Amino acid sequence: MEVRDAVEADADALSAIADVPADVIRNLVHDRTVRIAEHEVTDAGPNADAGDAEDDGDVAGFVSFDVRDGTVHVTQLAGTATACEHLLGEPVRFATSEGMTVELLALEDDDAVIEAATDAGFRRDGPGPRFDGTKTVRYLFDPATD
Repeated sequence: MEVRDAVEADADALSAIADVPADVIRNLVHDRTVRIAEHEVTDAGPNADAGDAEDDGDVAGFVSFDVRDGTVHVTQLAGTATACEHLLGEPVRFATSEGMTVELLALEDDDAVIEAATDAGFRRDGPGPRFDGTKTVRYLFDPATD
C-alpha cells in the first residue's frame, strides 16, 4: 500500500468512499492534511489487499487531520480496515515527532475504523459527541504512554 497527499482531483474517488459530496472533499483537501492510501499496482494488477476495496480505482482509503490545542485531531478516516490502519500511521508519526496526542472519533458501528484504531494502538477513551443522532466513540493515542 502506498500513501500520498490528496489533491483536488481525488475528490470523486474519496467522495464515493466516505459517502459525502465531492465538494465537501474538495474543501477538506484545502483545509486539512489529507493522505490517501492506494493499492500498489504490479504487472499482475493490484496487490492482494485490493480484495477488500470497493471499486473506486486504486484508492483504498483516506485520512484527514489537523492540529488544535496541542492535539492532532483525525477529522475523517474512511476505507478498508487495512487502509485505515495504515493511514493512521500518518497522524501518529506527526504527533510523535511533535510530542502530541492523537484523537479520533469513530461512529459506534464503523467496524473498519474501530478495528484499525485498536490495531494501531489507540485506546478507547469514552463516548464522543453524536453526529446526526449517531453515537461516536472517542479513541486516543498518546505516544508518551502507548
